[in-house]
Amino acid sequence: MAEPMSRDQRVVLTVAVLASFVSFLDGTVVNVALPAISRDLGGGLSTQQWVVDAYLVTLGAFILVAGSMSDVLGRTLVLRIGLIGFGVTSVAIAAAPTAEFLIVARALQGVAGALLVPSSLALITSTFRGAGQARAIGIWTGATTVAMLAGPVIGGVFVDALSWRLVFLVNVLPIAVTLWLLARRSQPDHRRPGARVDLLGAVLCAVGLGGVVFALIEQPNLGWGSPVIWAPAAVGVLSFAGFLLRQRVARQPMMPLDLFRSRNFWAGNLTTMFVYAALSLYGFVLSVYLQQGAGLPATLAGLASLPATLISIALSSRAGALSGRFGPRLFMTLGPALMAVGALLLLLVRPEFDYWTQVFPAVLIFGLGVTTTVSPLTAAVLGAIDPERSGIASAVNNAVSRIAGLLSIAAVSAVAGGALNLDGFHRAAIFTAVLMLLGAATSFLGIRNHLSRRD
Repeated sequence: MAEPMSRDQRVVLTVAVLASFVSFLDGTVVNVALPAISRDLGGGLSTQQWVVDAYLVTLGAFILVAGSMSDVLGRTLVLRIGLIGFGVTSVAIAAAPTAEFLIVARALQGVAGALLVPSSLALITSTFRGAGQARAIGIWTGATTVAMLAGPVIGGVFVDALSWRLVFLVNVLPIAVTLWLLARRSQPDHRRPGARVDLLGAVLCAVGLGGVVFALIEQPNLGWGSPVIWAPAAVGVLSFAGFLLRQRVARQPMMPLDLFRSRNFWAGNLTTMFVYAALSLYGFVLSVYLQQGAGLPATLAGLASLPATLISIALSSRAGALSGRFGPRLFMTLGPALMAVGALLLLLVRPEFDYWTQVFPAVLIFGLGVTTTVSPLTAAVLGAIDPERSGIASAVNNAVSRIAGLLSIAAVSAVAGGALNLDGFHRAAIFTAVLMLLGAATSFLGIRNHLSRRD
């Protein structure tokens, strides 16, 4: 049984939850604002994709660097830098005069966001031990899941009642509270002697992701035959291959490849890749189509996902407890399979739109699948690695999830056939279901219950 938390532990957990909540909330709250941004600043589907992916490409590239920076500069300092940077860029985005300015500011916000999640988890793993650490990570996971699911609701209310610009200022208050709590910490910051940041690895990762994402987003406009498309794609693929090679030879790699020797770690991250690619695609196309295709106001489009949020709040802790008792394999197989069924139910959507018969059943089952999957998946990945390496293991898993979402949204145009009309929406739903079924199959074949950390 976990011991009662000390005052400093309560402060650390609150800081970790708020800091991560800010990053995860921003990742989903923007989806429901995309049509309004496009109407105001122009650019169509391509601009909508870039508003999301400019954030995700830098977040995915630098989330691994953040772990090294925490060792070099200290977790509290890195977290403080990330919070201040996130707040400043949020204000810049809210004041953006053009789509180009907004996209650049979103990219900078992604860099700041990358400093938040690994540093907050590192604070938890360095402050809590044993059953208390498991409980703290469970609370953190539940809060971030709620942030992901509640984002569209919050964004919709702000877009309709106020302005899409104010959507990006939602984070200012929690950032201020988190900075105040950090100042109250009584424990000294921790730095690891001799730690270094792999700048070359960071550059290779950023160029690799950026080149591939640019090609995926812009190819429907220019075609794969254009050198403006295939040249960045080739540079991106080669750069990312260079990044992986760099991780093999670097003295202090951002992503230690030996982590993947653990069966549950590599299988869990492969499941993460499929599941989070599908989750990001699902959230993007549902928020955009409900407004542009079905004609719903932003608030109702955001409220469409509310049943999933309520299910997660009610059942996520129960799913985690059952996974701890019976092992994660069953839940990581059943959860994505349920989400695949939920995605396929979106094929019921017709030109004569009715939320209750065409979308509500899909959202309900999808939410149940999310709740069944997330806590067991996190526990399986972190449980596969020795506790002293849980910080870097979490950073890798978070990077995989963000990169998966980045690539799936970059591929929206290709998946939907160039436009998010009803046919494109149905194609995206089918593709989401396929990704989820791949995640379920990976978990069933790859995950093992109660492996030792050497396996």
